[in-house]
Amino acid sequence: MQLYDTARQGVFEMETGPVVSLYSCGITPYDSAHLGHAFVYLTFDVLQRRLRDEGLETRCVRNVTDVDDDILRKARELGVHYLDLAAEEMAKFDRDMSILNLLPMYSEPRATGAIPEILTLIGQLLEKGHAYQVNGSVYFEASTFERFGQVSHDSREEMIALAKQHGGNPDDPQKRDPLDFILWQPSLDDEPSWESRWGAGRPGWHIECSALALRDLGQTLDVHGGGRDLVFPHHECEAAQSESVTNVKFVKHWLHVGLVGLDGTKMSKSLGNLVFVDELAEVAEPAAVRVALLQQHYRYDWEWTNDILLRAQSRLSTWRSTLLSGRTNDVIDEVRAALDNDLDTPSALNAIDLAAQSGYVVGPAAALLGVTL
Repeated sequence: MQLYDTARQGVFEMETGPVVSLYSCGITPYDSAHLGHAFVYLTFDVLQRRLRDEGLETRCVRNVTDVDDDILRKARELGVHYLDLAAEEMAKFDRDMSILNLLPMYSEPRATGAIPEILTLIGQLLEKGHAYQVNGSVYFEASTFERFGQVSHDSREEMIALAKQHGGNPDDPQKRDPLDFILWQPSLDDEPSWESRWGAGRPGWHIECSALALRDLGQTLDVHGGGRDLVFPHHECEAAQSESVTNVKFVKHWLHVGLVGLDGTKMSKSLGNLVFVDELAEVAEPAAVRVALLQQHYRYDWEWTNDILLRAQSRLSTWRSTLLSGRTNDVIDEVRAALDNDLDTPSALNAIDLAAQSGYVVGPAAALLGVTL
């Protein structure tokens, strides 16, 4: 199988052992997951299905960021406990993932369940000279890691702009450099707090994923990724802090998924221009929602329209017309070849279309894509 690798900026053959470790950045459960989130998790699902089809064991971890600025702010607005908010939204999320027929995760750890590992990791960064303390906060010092920028390849100016856009606060006067990022911070009076050697507080966003990935999958992951908007700062910072401690490559293959738009703008909770899986499942069957997403290549941005769902439903009808046919051909091998070519699901669907139109059975090929006819 060949996949595009963000850090190496090209398509490369995957090199794995019999057990493939994958880490997909999960949701911050302060609001319902939208179609953009679903597109990411479906991509990892298709990857897992093809790897398992090859006889490999997959271990896919998808974290839950149940403590960070966003969820604490939303819980404060609603007047509820942040963990109650997380539990409510995770129940909705699990329902949506069931609609999409996603494989169960190997592990779905929560950030609040890894505080000891987070504290250990921060302590190691301080001991190795990659972090510093100021007034109860601990920062990673980006200049101590020579390969900072290895994932995104952004310029310093671009990284500062992206950090500001994604809540990194490059103007924080306590920082030695605008690219330094928070590992630990004092909690506000109404926020959760844990004791540490640096004072009571809570973890930063990036350190949570490093701690969970290293704990659940080991020092080097075969595949790690998420939405394209996570390349910087999140994944860049993850790589820097993880490799600063382990001194080995953190990720063999960085996989990033294109963003989904609506009405000309990227779907985002802040803008409210969202489409939800459960809403689509009210007007079409679940299999059609999955096929609608599979019609897009994972690596590119795309725009949602209702026509996409209508086309998916039409495809399913054509495929089902072959269920009673006794004619078979090699369409499943064509689907495998398409998936091995950078998860080219649009070509895989086209191969199934052609076979179905010729009256060949396509059930097994559709099943490889997670679609039950």
